[in-house]
Amino acid sequence: MEQGSRGAREQSPLNSIVRCSIIGLAREGTALARFLAQRGAIVTISDLKSEEELQENIARINGFPIHLVLGGHPWEILDQTDVLFLSPGVPLKAPIVAEAQRRGIPISSETKLFTELCPASIIGVTGSSGKTTTVSLVGQMLKASGFRTWVGGNIGQPLIGHLEEIEATDKVVMELSSFQLEIMEWSPSIAAILNITPNHLDRHSSLEAYIEAKLNILRFQQPGDVAILGYDLISNLKSQISNLKSQILSFSLRGEVEQGTFLQDGKIILRLEDTEQRICSADEIELLGRHNLENVLAACTIAAAAGASRQAMANVATTFEGVEHRLELVREKDGVRYYNDSIATSPERTVAALRSFDQPIVLLAGGRDKHLPWDEMARLTLAKVKHLVLFGEAGPIIERAIQAASDKRQAASDERQAASDERQAASGKTQEARCQMHKCATLEEAVGVAAGVAEPGDVVLLSPGGTSFDAFKDFVERGERFRELVRAL
Repeated sequence: MEQGSRGAREQSPLNSIVRCSIIGLAREGTALARFLAQRGAIVTISDLKSEEELQENIARINGFPIHLVLGGHPWEILDQTDVLFLSPGVPLKAPIVAEAQRRGIPISSETKLFTELCPASIIGVTGSSGKTTTVSLVGQMLKASGFRTWVGGNIGQPLIGHLEEIEATDKVVMELSSFQLEIMEWSPSIAAILNITPNHLDRHSSLEAYIEAKLNILRFQQPGDVAILGYDLISNLKSQISNLKSQILSFSLRGEVEQGTFLQDGKIILRLEDTEQRICSADEIELLGRHNLENVLAACTIAAAAGASRQAMANVATTFEGVEHRLELVREKDGVRYYNDSIATSPERTVAALRSFDQPIVLLAGGRDKHLPWDEMARLTLAKVKHLVLFGEAGPIIERAIQAASDKRQAASDERQAASDERQAASGKTQEARCQMHKCATLEEAVGVAAGVAEPGDVVLLSPGGTSFDAFKDFVERGERFRELVRAL
């Protein structure tokens, strides 16, 4: 089922880029600016931040003939712009974007340009959670199968800088966020949507708009292409995917699928066309949590569609220990294990992390709220967490959600509550009664409090549920700071 490249476009998009403006001087913006300047384009970069705030990023374009406009996005830059490139953090409703569209200036991005120019087969993966782990697994499975493989998109370094090194026979695996997909007018020949749950509603106007952005990864597929979907998505998105021209594969932890990967008697089974192969046993997988087992199933389906061998998939699935900042074990000290799950920027991710442990948990939660529901996270916290340490802007929001969840339980019928208490007492799971809440201003303070209350056998888990932008530039910086604090204990 290996897919080939669609071939080069009749006319390179670079031919129409003489003067361009890039909105956002971050990772993608700087890589794109260098790429375009090296090819003779007149490049302007605009960013809302000041020169002082952007010193590190400015250093990346030193020596290139690039004009900087900092501290705002003046519309005058559009007077000398053939194409306006947006960084992923720039919303389409931003005034300068709306003005560019009014003037008829084409809107693009580093991701869009890369996919238009890339000579190799592209495998695209999106979803509300699990993207980075799945993409990393797929990349390693393809490498282990003998393919020259590139991994990028929303993970690692932008691929535009490696474009001239990529050959038609290579494999390119891309993690694609809703921000990157919302302006796409092309779909990869192998495209996967892992899951869709409410996310980024601080950026997208509605859940429906968020789903529509995700669906762009499939919308432009052609006959002979492959679409890979979590099993539940096939029914949930029935109307949206009814006109797909591509073949649909799926993956499921809950039962067999017609074509794809599923769990059967504790074994991962790959079913493609008329053949079935056993990949490995679920208990051989190193990654923690049922959500990561699902990521392995997804990766096997995607990698198989791209031509990976069964042995390569089995070897990677049973040896892969995870990606930084995703349930990453930082250290064990005095019988307490400290885990860094800074990637948990939504309550749903925190829920998945909590379900990965049977030990008593000291949970560090907070950051900046994304206008997502905290109900399930609060309910599970009451059931599983020994100490809840709140920090950052979202602390009061989480506190209110915990109180609401507690009040809801108290309002249940006496008979049901008594039965529940009896069952919890019989199983020894009485954490709700002893879940203690601690309020902190900063991550530094939160780590100190967590270390002070943790006992041998406990897990201290940083799984915030909110973004890092109230105190850090991204979840990576937050996770690295957590590591530093834990290692200094």
